[in-house]
Amino acid sequence: MLTVEQLSKTYKGGIVALNDISFTLEAHSFTAILGPSGAGKSTLLRCIPQIMRPSRGRVLFEGADLTTCSQKRLREYRSQIAMVAQQFNLVRRRTALENCLAGRLQELPLWRCLLGKFPVSLLHEGMSALARVQLLEVAFQRSDRLSGGQQQRVALARALTQQANLILADEPIASLDPESAHTVLELLRSLCVQEGLTVLCNLHQVELAKQYSDRILGIRAGKLVLDVPTAQFSELDAERIYKA
Repeated sequence: MLTVEQLSKTYKGGIVALNDISFTLEAHSFTAILGPSGAGKSTLLRCIPQIMRPSRGRVLFEGADLTTCSQKRLREYRSQIAMVAQQFNLVRRRTALENCLAGRLQELPLWRCLLGKFPVSLLHEGMSALARVQLLEVAFQRSDRLSGGQQQRVALARALTQQANLILADEPIASLDPESAHTVLELLRSLCVQEGLTVLCNLHQVELAKQYSDRILGIRAGKLVLDVPTAQFSELDAERIYKA
């Protein structure tokens, strides 16, 4: 599904955010990334779909090199990659259903987008996605009237409507209460098992990573310091990530 080879990112002034990171993701897996704040986790997720260009290295998505392909091909591959952030990134005045359709607007004529005249088939896909994240009853409610946990589930429904194969989740539970956090992670896990999606998820909570992921990557000071199956993750591994 995804191969990251010797990925590095250096900002102006010589600040190194990522330093020679390499790993491979198997399809239909849930991989958690652990690391202290400022370790480079968010930078890594932005470099994968080339939202932020790396300074060096390659990103291979289903065999295609995203770092060298044309802009047209990059847009095509990006349509298969969904970003889920802790800020939800929803249009607050739009309904849950309208936000679900956002990932497919590039397929529609401009007049349909401006007038909100969406094809019936696409509306059905959005409603189906909301049903799969257990939010069908709020389809026509404005997003700013939903709870934080509901808004994050709308973001997941948007990824489903987008028909993404890979979900990059950047601390998706950072602003949620514990119950909502578990709900969102359970949904991400079910998307791997039942829907066949692949998830790469930044987390701060070690116990939640151990509970929901198949594999754990550890990043510290821009370097990959750990790559193990979750079943083998130990207290010593946690110390390698979080203790100087």
